[in-house]
Amino acid sequence: MDPDAIAEEQARVAAFRARIGAPALIDVHTHFMPERLLAKVWAYFDAAGPLVGREWPVTYRADEQRRLAVLRGFGVRAFTAMLYPHKPGMARSLNDWAADFAARTPDCLHTATFHAEPGAADDVRRALDQGARVFKCHLQVGGFDPRDPLLDEVWGLLAEARVPVVTHCGSGPVPGPFTGPGPIGAVLERHPKLRLVVAHLGMPEYADFLALAERHTEVMLDTTMAFTHFVEEAASYPREALPRLAALGDRVLLGTDFPNIPYTYADALEALETRTGLGEPWLRAVCHDNAARIFGLGVGR
Repeated sequence: MDPDAIAEEQARVAAFRARIGAPALIDVHTHFMPERLLAKVWAYFDAAGPLVGREWPVTYRADEQRRLAVLRGFGVRAFTAMLYPHKPGMARSLNDWAADFAARTPDCLHTATFHAEPGAADDVRRALDQGARVFKCHLQVGGFDPRDPLLDEVWGLLAEARVPVVTHCGSGPVPGPFTGPGPIGAVLERHPKLRLVVAHLGMPEYADFLALAERHTEVMLDTTMAFTHFVEEAASYPREALPRLAALGDRVLLGTDFPNIPYTYADALEALETRTGLGEPWLRAVCHDNAARIFGLGVGR
């Protein structure tokens, strides 16, 4: 990462914040994880693996402290450490790492995860006891059915605790056996109080996940990668659905996928601004106020 390029980008992000009147940004979809695991994730992107399907250069490839400095330099006051197991037996150790990361990184919203496996409820209960404030569920990478009976207690625990679960349940960039609105919709029918955050606006099933949010008042959406040139080429957001997105403005949250994005952070913010045309109050709510309210961070700071 070139320091001059980062400085220029910081100026662009600061100008964006000024235009929308946001004192800072809150990003609910950023990735921090053990370095060895992150290296494997980057290698997967480099190889354009089957869950990627296209060339995907990682823009912010740097050590942990440098990545934290860059994110904070963009005016991000709170962020997550989205991490996820690709097989059983990983969740507890990932959660222990995340608990330590949150303890040494006060501006990180303590993040945890789970997999469909015996003991999943114990893992979630343990993470909640450690102070987890948000969970990540990746149905595409994990390859599990959210309706699995092994997860019924998990969803119940999270619904009762009122802890948001950022869930990759849409079928982008490629479909998985349990992606799409059907499987996770069945979970919501059983657990209507679950605070589900649909990652990537549910891409590419945008309209279906809008409908899910319209039916379930606890469902939220995050903007990760949506409206960027990278995504618009393959899964353009339907412009006729923008009024529905506007109407859900208090339940839309900023997400970016930092650092694993093939463009700049400023690009993502500017695309959200120019391609939605939904105006400054909506953008301020999405980029700061909604998450500040949900996580009790104080809207005015």
